[in-house]
Amino acid sequence: MKTYPLLAALILAGCAQVSTPPENPAVARSMREARGKAATPEAQAALYLQAAATAAPGVGSGTQPTPARETYNASAAELAVLLRTADNGRLWNHPLTVTADGSTYRLRFQPGNKQGVWAPDFFSSLVLARTVPGKTIKHPNHQKGIGGALVGVRKKTPREPFAPLVGVTAPVTATLDFQGNNATLALRDPGKQPKARVAGAVRPLAADFSAPLAYYPSANETITGLMGALRADKFMDTTGLYMLQPYDPDRIPLIFVHGLISTARMWRNVVNEIEADPTLRGKFQCWVFNYPTGNPVAYSALRFREDLAKEEKLHGFPHGFVLVGHSMGGIVSRMQAVTLDRAAWDREVGTQAEKLFMQAPAGGLIQRSLIFNANPKLRRVVFICTPHRGANMAVSSIGEIAMRLIALPANLTGALTSSVTNSLAAFTGSTKRLPNSITSLSPKNPTLKVVDSVPMRAPHHTILGDRGKGDSPNSSDGIVAYGSSHLDSALSQRIVPGPHGSCELPETIEELKRLLHLHLKTAGR
Repeated sequence: MKTYPLLAALILAGCAQVSTPPENPAVARSMREARGKAATPEAQAALYLQAAATAAPGVGSGTQPTPARETYNASAAELAVLLRTADNGRLWNHPLTVTADGSTYRLRFQPGNKQGVWAPDFFSSLVLARTVPGKTIKHPNHQKGIGGALVGVRKKTPREPFAPLVGVTAPVTATLDFQGNNATLALRDPGKQPKARVAGAVRPLAADFSAPLAYYPSANETITGLMGALRADKFMDTTGLYMLQPYDPDRIPLIFVHGLISTARMWRNVVNEIEADPTLRGKFQCWVFNYPTGNPVAYSALRFREDLAKEEKLHGFPHGFVLVGHSMGGIVSRMQAVTLDRAAWDREVGTQAEKLFMQAPAGGLIQRSLIFNANPKLRRVVFICTPHRGANMAVSSIGEIAMRLIALPANLTGALTSSVTNSLAAFTGSTKRLPNSITSLSPKNPTLKVVDSVPMRAPHHTILGDRGKGDSPNSSDGIVAYGSSHLDSALSQRIVPGPHGSCELPETIEELKRLLHLHLKTAGR
């Protein structure tokens, strides 16, 4: 008889957390044997179906943790993982006839539809949500109900555009619907379909909205962010726009952009809090832009602009998109909302700009970084602790040390040295060294002055911290002064009692949610 140790280990790893044991001894036996090592996948499937069929009539409203509900949910989830995993998916998405204790069950898979059912073959793998380590999530977002909570992982070769290396994840709820001994397995999208008709009645679906976020690899944010700043040349292949969920044309892309000495992982809990709101979860789709923060801001903004253009060509941004930028990420975001032309540079920089553009090749890296149009698909921007007019840290002794340590990519240093020679002052505010992220944040940096001199083409808002001192406008978040974060043109401003890294403060989350609801209202969504 064949055994499947890896499959058994996966299933058994999650079983310890089923808190309420089935009261029916026959059901308990079915579940125990289904999870055992001796049975074939077909025999395991039959036992799971038997347990689910027996439990289904007793699931009640679905909101109460009854033994029948726990058995039904565990059976549906573990059956889906079993069939997707066993024998390289041999049993997946094919009609299946199996027998347990003299009862024959006929299983079919429900096709996908736009009403909230995933196509069976959309995901390359399924993972029990309860087996995903959740230490990185501060406030787990679970929904009680009917069905087995899973994480769907879509990972294709070659990698799909904008997909993370580990694939794109989504919350999935597996349900089994019985007509006699005929069963239908459905993979439901609880974000789009919070309720479904299961076991003869409409009931809330169980879901784990945090597990798909927790599935993405975690790392020491401080160390990874620091290395991305000091050794940008080693992290260039991570630069890009990434989906956190499968693309949905009905939802608005909400794109988060991190700041200096950080990575896109910093947004994990912010995204989790946004998705805890059912309305926002159903209307927005969270993305991130990741980049090594040692590079000049104008170059990172160019890479972002190029990826946004690729995404627009692929999907069109039918509802536009919204940006949320923290710290330096706010400047990268602002450079998607403004148009910079030669006239703007000439007004602010004068002869230095003229020398720079005379030496920079037409259509080359320098010109594409400094001459561009606002993105018409950008509908709103939220700035969090953004140094629009620079930060004094960049001209301090600490900033001087950081400037000397940063290693830029060879293609970038080559383009800069061959193109701008002695005209670097128009780009960095200094002729002594090549531009990098620290020179980009200097209050003397001409690029910041030019960007700050032209109007933003999208509605925008500011959230800034004052470390709890409450002395604004004479305040600072510890890194950026109020005078640099403040924007007269902002439609709203919220001062939160926290430091520069205030993204996860309850007050910041509350304001961000308010602004996103406002966007839905003004966009007629």
